[in-house]
Amino acid sequence: MKLDAIDRRLLTVLQQNGRIPVTELAEKVGLTTSPCLRRLKNLERSGTIRGYGAHVDQEKVGLPVSVFISIKLERQREEALEKFENAIRQCREVVECYLMTGTRDYLLRVVAKDLADYERFLKDTLTRIDGVASIESSFALAQVKHSNALPISD
Repeated sequence: MKLDAIDRRLLTVLQQNGRIPVTELAEKVGLTTSPCLRRLKNLERSGTIRGYGAHVDQEKVGLPVSVFISIKLERQREEALEKFENAIRQCREVVECYLMTGTRDYLLRVVAKDLADYERFLKDTLTRIDGVASIESSFALAQVKHSNALPISD
């Protein structure tokens, strides 16, 4: 789907407030309600808008620890990648997972209650995934910036 300037404005406003009423959204992007709603539905149907949700503070829900984990697999064949990815999709502690270039195959972000909770995840889950050659963990000391909003421009 090709985005025009109005679609981009819609996306920018929605990233700031996903619960904005359609009438207010239409006003902010210079449309009437019906065409705004039609464009919004098209963005949802095309998968440009993947969903709506709440941004939850991980500390306030008892998960203050963020760990970035670099994973190297024994083999980089397609079936090994798929097997690892399927296993990771089942791990609730893993909130992000990226297939990487460079010396490591994957970068994960894991959240945990504390060091013992992370150790349990490491020993009981991550080390038991077949095909993992090495695991390197780095603990985040502080979050300097976080945004779910993409820098969409006209």
